Amino acid sequence: MKMNLPNKLTLLRVLLVPFFVFFLLEEPTHPMFKWAALLLFVIASLTDMFDGMIARKYNLITNFGKFADPLADKMLVCSALICLSCLGWVPVWMTLVIIIREFIISGFRLVAAEQGKVIAASWWGKWKTAVTMIAVIAQLYLLNPLGVPGAAYSVLCTTTLILMWIATILTVISLIDYIMKNREVLSEAD
Repeated sequence: MKMNLPNKLTLLRVLLVPFFVFFLLEEPTHPMFKWAALLLFVIASLTDMFDGMIARKYNLITNFGKFADPLADKMLVCSALICLSCLGWVPVWMTLVIIIREFIISGFRLVAAEQGKVIAASWWGKWKTAVTMIAVIAQLYLLNPLGVPGAAYSVLCTTTLILMWIATILTVISLIDYIMKNREVLSEAD
């Protein structure tokens, strides 16, 4: 199978995940590692935005892309949330809610695939992913020693927590949306 540019960007996102995790967790106090983790996460997040834009603009949407793009997003976001929870920056329960939703949707997609159907990402799911990625970027920014004044740091911490709450709420809404829109997949399952 010949890979088009959007699919290559999706694969690049997958390849960046282990490097991101390494830089985030290998030396938790090393500023250059934290900056590298932030940069890698931003680049990986941008590949998500660009692969979709390019695929839609040039009609390069493929079944591989419909399957691999959400999977790459899950790998990136779940890895980041697990790492941030390990570091004590994201409440574990929020990470679990998001990961459990990802398992449920992945299961849904597998059942649909057995029926010859491909379930593409919904707008709720895309918003959930975008807000979660922005929240993770904000968390990674907070990890870096920037000399941010106390009041600004406090505002950024509060904003980041609010973003995580919004991401968690969107996670639940998107799960309900997937189930409601695709309930025939379950009714047709053996």
